[in-house]
Amino acid sequence: MITDNSFDVLCLTETLLKPNDYIGLNESTPPNYCYKHEPRQTGWGGGVATIYSDILSVTQKTGYRFKSFEILLLNVTLSDMQKKSIVSLSLATVYRPPGPYTEFLKEFGDFLSDMLVTADKALMFGDFNIHIDNTNDALGLAFTNLLNCFGVKQNVTGPTHRFNHTLDLIISHGIDLTDIDIVPQSDDVTDHFLISCILRIDDNNYMASRYRPGRTIVPATKDRFANNLPDLSQLLCVPINTHELDKMTGNMGTTFSNTFVAVAPIKLKKVREKRTVPWYNSNTHALKKETRSLERKWRKTNLEVFRIAWKNSMSSYRQALKTARAEHIHKLIENNQNNPRFLFSTVARLTNNQTPPDLSIPSQLNSNDFMNFFTDKIDNIRNTITNVDSTASNTLVLSVAPKDKLQCFTTIGQEELNKLITASKPTTCLLDPVPTKLLKELLPVAEKPLLNIINSSLSLGHIPKPFKLAVIKPLIKKPQLDPSELANYRPISNLPFMSKILEKVVSAQLCFYLQKNDLYEEFQSGFRPHHSTETALVKITNDLLLASDQGCISLLVLLDLSAAFDTIDHDILIDRLQNYTGIQGQALRWFRSYLSDRYHFVYLNGESSHLSPVKYGVPQGSVLGPLLFSIYMLPLGNIIRKYGISFHCYADDTQLYISTRPDETSKLSKLTECVKNVKDWMTNNFLLLNSDKTEILLIGPENITQNLVDYNLQLDGCIVTSSTVKNLGVILDSNLSFENHISHVTKTAFFHLRNIAKLRNMLPVPDAEKLFMHS
Repeated sequence: MITDNSFDVLCLTETLLKPNDYIGLNESTPPNYCYKHEPRQTGWGGGVATIYSDILSVTQKTGYRFKSFEILLLNVTLSDMQKKSIVSLSLATVYRPPGPYTEFLKEFGDFLSDMLVTADKALMFGDFNIHIDNTNDALGLAFTNLLNCFGVKQNVTGPTHRFNHTLDLIISHGIDLTDIDIVPQSDDVTDHFLISCILRIDDNNYMASRYRPGRTIVPATKDRFANNLPDLSQLLCVPINTHELDKMTGNMGTTFSNTFVAVAPIKLKKVREKRTVPWYNSNTHALKKETRSLERKWRKTNLEVFRIAWKNSMSSYRQALKTARAEHIHKLIENNQNNPRFLFSTVARLTNNQTPPDLSIPSQLNSNDFMNFFTDKIDNIRNTITNVDSTASNTLVLSVAPKDKLQCFTTIGQEELNKLITASKPTTCLLDPVPTKLLKELLPVAEKPLLNIINSSLSLGHIPKPFKLAVIKPLIKKPQLDPSELANYRPISNLPFMSKILEKVVSAQLCFYLQKNDLYEEFQSGFRPHHSTETALVKITNDLLLASDQGCISLLVLLDLSAAFDTIDHDILIDRLQNYTGIQGQALRWFRSYLSDRYHFVYLNGESSHLSPVKYGVPQGSVLGPLLFSIYMLPLGNIIRKYGISFHCYADDTQLYISTRPDETSKLSKLTECVKNVKDWMTNNFLLLNSDKTEILLIGPENITQNLVDYNLQLDGCIVTSSTVKNLGVILDSNLSFENHISHVTKTAFFHLRNIAKLRNMLPVPDAEKLFMHS
């Protein structure tokens, strides 16, 4: 109905959907459309919803709840391509259940009074269950007088119900409507009629909102790109110095970018509104066409024979849609039965609210605001660290460099480069001269200059300047946070695709060198082959359970760092690479180049901020960043070992634990000294230990820990006690019974089972069983 009639907005009453029940709306909402829903909170029936095109900017106005009627109030804005508002109005969908009306007249009058104070333009659609057509109806007369008092217009004339009453209304204020049409529906769909209208907008820019700028990339684009590509022989010469390498890399980016613009220029592309659901096939299309033909015949002739034929055809069409949908879901489950992630995302797509929250960044915030905030945040943390009074000089750890040294990186061949590019995800950022997907197709013509640049970088020990620029996109941390507060955003950094390919080449050789020389921290599970959060958790819980079996108590301390990846010092990192891992020569020069002269900027709403230098930290969004952080943290293990305390790390999460007999709790004080020394070392290395988020858990047999329930450990001036802690996604309790974690997992599984139950009527038994097993 929506796509057939090209509706921009469809208002629905009596949706009969319960809270958190989205299947019906998900099924009814076509691609390129969204919805808002206000269900009846208690009891059966009711519910109002609005389905709207995504060319509209829609926000819901909350706080409107009445006893006598249900309402969904939205603010709707249509903007042009420059984000300039063409029209903005309040849109209300109303349902009034039949019954006493005294309270309704008062509440609806209060609502109108409140809305019209702030809205110059307003539209109200809904089922009011008021017989406007009956001039002797007391409620109809009173309601008409109420509308007249507020100067709003009721636009519907004629029956809107199969018993020939006018119950469904369109009320407008400050808006002119045209082409109001009332269309009867099949009785097995609804006993109310469909009412449609057109809102005329006198603005030449309106049609522009139906178009969006974009590039057209088709299979032939690859051939056109290759044919238009100029001579690349200049990019095959081996650069003799870093300046030539920078120039060559820039020329390659410019050449590829100009060629791409020539073969796929940005054009205004019409928004396709009639995209069909994936299970819509030739059979359902033919049945729909036949149904529409019979409906037109009935409306034209008003003959009963055509009405019956239309109803029968409509029934067949609906049954064919259900069958096609079931077959489509069956194929998805059958083809992905060993992929639980895909199966759960499919269930979520069908059962969860598919309308994303309004996460638009307020217009008063610009790219420079974000860039300044992100930069100042790191500067403030570094200043806080500098001002901390510590005895860090006592925490120096002697380094023992390996006998073998890594003097230089080995160049690679075309086959290795092709494997790296082909295996990489086709993600593209603003800085890429060519979309990654197209670049993969162009490898036969582009691989030689790309290989030349990568091998030259390895040989010269230099990163090309274009590879050291990152673009930042602000992303709100949680949907419920205030979007006008800069502190509620995190920076998402993106690097050029080829810079990440170069980093993968270096990362593979560096990992091999660290593994060969046994330079990894033994108890670091982050960013290492064959290690994960699972290996860290198994090691920690196994040690704690063994201690508990021996009648010992244990203290588990979870240390928290503030923005650890962003504050590390580049000079200290170079020292780690040189003196702890034995990296020298061209390889060390490459890392110096990698960390120096880096810049990033924020890109927001088509505008770029000023360039800001990356003075600290490992590059966000990089391949090497996590590995370099692990190397930066190498001395920490030896500090902890001095105190005879067990530990395990996962990236910047550090877990300390010590076990002792219940009558020897004085040994637990070692943790206090250890944490103090760890903090001093971190301060000296520009890492900030967040004492407020440090957690401690007393673990042991229940009969013993109950006697020590009042035991507190003072860590860095804070007394921290916890009954449960969440460690790497697992909830631990003092008895290691995992009851809290099991309860949490059970709730999650039950949630998925409830979602699967909602789909039961559209799934065959075997498919439902497969989903059940994966839940």
